Amino acid sequence: MFIRPVFDTKPDIAPMIARIVLGLVMLPHGLQHALGFFGGYGFKGTLGWMTDTLGFPKALAAVAIATELIAPLMLILGFGGRVAALGIAAIMIGALTTHWANGFFMNWFGNLEPAKEGFEYHILALALAIVVAIAGSGALSVDLRFS
Repeated sequence: MFIRPVFDTKPDIAPMIARIVLGLVMLPHGLQHALGFFGGYGFKGTLGWMTDTLGFPKALAAVAIATELIAPLMLILGFGGRVAALGIAAIMIGALTTHWANGFFMNWFGNLEPAKEGFEYHILALALAIVVAIAGSGALSVDLRFS
């Protein structure tokens, strides 16, 4: 019924590549925000930044931080890939709104102030998430066991 479409996937390589790459790129980001790894602020610091600086409601910010940590792991495993991809897509849409004013380009040369980079990265992550949301987890995924 409802569960089957969430896990339904075919053993295709393209969505597998999209979900693994997206998971591997987003996991360090989630580890920064949730656990303070790689020079990140950890859950408390990130929550404060998201609520105080960006103006997100506290509950929404907490869900976003948890999603940034859990969804990449789900994507790497290919477990509930569609749900995880939709979570990342929602975060990327939110990030697009905060980075839109900074223009398209990332801070490739370190010339911009911190957190003032553009949105090109967010569009790529959003596109990969949409691929997984549409096609499922693909080959080498836990979801294949439920298909």
